Amino acid sequence: MEPVLSIRDMAISLPPGADRDFAVQDISFDLNAGEILCVVGESGSGKSMTANALMGLLPDQVEVARGTAHFEGRDIMALPESERRKLRGDRIGMIFQEPMTALNPLMRIGDQITEVFEAHNRHSPSERREKALALIREVGLPDPDKIIRAYPFQLSGGQRQRAIIAMALALDPAILIADEPTTALDVTTQAQILDLIKTIQQRHGMAVMFITHDFGVVAEIADRVIVMRYGEIVEHGTASEVLENPQHAYTRALLKAIPTDSVPTPDPVTAPPVLEVRNLRKTFVTSGGFFRPTRSVTAIDGVSFSIARGEVLGIVGESGSGKSTVGRAIVRLVEADSGEVILDGQDMNALSASELRSARRRVQMIFQDPYASLNPRKKILHALSEGPIVQGVAKDRAHARARELLEIVELDAGAAERYPHEFSGGQRQRIGIARALAMDPDLIIADEAVSALDVSIQAQVLNLLRDLQKRLNLSLMFITHDMRVAAQLCDRVAVMQHGKLVEIGPVAEVFLSPKADYTRSLLAAVPGTDWLEGAA
Repeated sequence: MEPVLSIRDMAISLPPGADRDFAVQDISFDLNAGEILCVVGESGSGKSMTANALMGLLPDQVEVARGTAHFEGRDIMALPESERRKLRGDRIGMIFQEPMTALNPLMRIGDQITEVFEAHNRHSPSERREKALALIREVGLPDPDKIIRAYPFQLSGGQRQRAIIAMALALDPAILIADEPTTALDVTTQAQILDLIKTIQQRHGMAVMFITHDFGVVAEIADRVIVMRYGEIVEHGTASEVLENPQHAYTRALLKAIPTDSVPTPDPVTAPPVLEVRNLRKTFVTSGGFFRPTRSVTAIDGVSFSIARGEVLGIVGESGSGKSTVGRAIVRLVEADSGEVILDGQDMNALSASELRSARRRVQMIFQDPYASLNPRKKILHALSEGPIVQGVAKDRAHARARELLEIVELDAGAAERYPHEFSGGQRQRIGIARALAMDPDLIIADEAVSALDVSIQAQVLNLLRDLQKRLNLSLMFITHDMRVAAQLCDRVAVMQHGKLVEIGPVAEVFLSPKADYTRSLLAAVPGTDWLEGAA
């Protein structure tokens, strides 16, 4: 294959005071025409910084210190900003990780696609609209005439990512950079986006630089692989070479951290239930306005299940299945329309505000985004001790317990005097676990608690949760869209679709002999493995 992009000896310097001098240090590689090159590594490895350098999107005080990036006969790094601007979106397109952040919430989808043509002086206004409709059709969005008039908040996560792909393809670029485009998506939507990228790449003959931390994705789409660590390339080869015969210890560690393809058969839990959910229902209604009809969505439709003391129950399903709404309804962050939530014989839905405040001590949540759930202006000591103090625990005792909890979740006790921004994502999630434990709960609800973490950090947090759950005999409701994680952690698993519970049972039974077609489709969509081929 002929290189369409050649990077040689690139180094990207960090501002003074950073923990190291370079984000990327003297890396060299080629991106060939018509291939998909996966760049793999943990947060801080420099993979996204490399992509941003190519696009001219580096943060302030971060710059390319040396090196070249030759594309179409020119060194991108030596071009003036006016020339770089012409390349962006035209010859080099980019798909960002978080489409809601990348899209303008105040502009319609069609306007954001046609803006690409306008910025590069392509086509007449009427032609731009027709081109936008054609792109919307190409990326598989339903009802193009409706989508082109929609705002980002009116689309699902997968639909927003397809809109971003349409924008990136608008001018038929030679290179497509995809920066973690499937990380936040559920398993079936992820599979659809990966298939879409592969199809479009083959149709247009583009070179694709695909940035990810998921080796399942690598196995699904990569032709070649680069593994990065601390700004350096530690391994480079074809997908089969890297996946089947990794040479570097770091690559082997990343592969080892992936949840295994086996489905364990845990001993059945025979303890009495700590939680019983009976016929829970919740419908969200949005009021109509000018030209907008009233809309109702049934998020929970007659869901019933129980969790035994010391048991881990997984709740799996796609986005919009209702699994997170169930978790929030249990602790009454969302008020259910009907149904019972019996916690040790007490119906949470029948409690007054004052009674609920006391009862909530017994059921705690670990949220998906630990940074958003921590007060950035308060030290960690405050985050861990605030709940117990509100419940009447003496301040000195609450502070001492907070420091003990930090050690339990394997953080230094000195972390108590630091602020949330001073920690990594994995460390913040450990703090979230410590905060949930601070109330000595009977039940912990973990809502996508590891979905945003690198694979190695994810493995560490899962191991910690498993260890704490066994050691403290905790009951855990683990909400996830990652079937492999559910298989490794849970005793039983419940599968949700469109607000209904379609299947529930021991994890081995549900995963190896699924009864529902929907369960089989979820298992078949897991990327990069044939782990349950026989069951599907």
